[in-house]
Amino acid sequence: MRIARILTVGGPTYAVQHAGGGFSRLEGDLFGDLHDTGEAIEGSLLTPLVPPTIYCIGLNYRAHAEETGKKVPEFPVVFMKSPTALQHPEKPIILPDESVTQTVDYEAELTVIIGKDCKNVSREKALEVVFGYTCSNDVSARNWQTPRGGGQFCRAKTFDTFCPLGPVIVTADEIRDPGQLRLSTTLNGKTMQDSKTEDLIFDVPALIEFLSKDTTLAAGTIILTGTPQGVGVARDPAVYLKDGDVVEISIEGIGSLRNPVQAN
Repeated sequence: MRIARILTVGGPTYAVQHAGGGFSRLEGDLFGDLHDTGEAIEGSLLTPLVPPTIYCIGLNYRAHAEETGKKVPEFPVVFMKSPTALQHPEKPIILPDESVTQTVDYEAELTVIIGKDCKNVSREKALEVVFGYTCSNDVSARNWQTPRGGGQFCRAKTFDTFCPLGPVIVTADEIRDPGQLRLSTTLNGKTMQDSKTEDLIFDVPALIEFLSKDTTLAAGTIILTGTPQGVGVARDPAVYLKDGDVVEISIEGIGSLRNPVQAN
């Protein structure tokens, strides 16, 4: 099932996207019993959920580690974003004031949605707690990673609108192997990232096992699994987002997340 959250004249509602692209209203609990009412609806796409927690993984593609000149990590590099960083599909990534940063970068990421409260999940059982998958853009202010970040990524990654998410959730039954998906980024129509999740250092089961160790992952928690090679900061010359740009993140089997870029 392809599940969207849509802003209608009556307010936000969940909907199922049909093969032709249209939507019909869903009723029930996102992580419980959902049923299709058959009522056709229209409206603008919202983030497909508002997660209680946003976990992110850094340096998790081998080719990305190579392009940045860093060693492959022994353990997952974990940081978090605030839910206030969320941004809807087609809505703008707002660049902070130039006095704050002029080095804003894109990062295409496969995002995992946890479907039930869980803790101490084994690798073998990890995919059983996955509700579905979506696209995200881990927008990053590079100067706040180094040197302003004090060795931490959170500030660099959690400015308002720095977590575009969507366009839909594709339920786990439709993506049997999240380790074999192609993902890409285009900037103003030019391909910047193009890779497959088979290059992940720590795959989806490994990340769920690691993050759930002695820690409850609440239903709705999302995990941004890392970005592949091709980020702007690693290019020569570096490429950073600017007013008027359009960034599009695409993942096989899920769809495309498109956001314009706008100056503050």
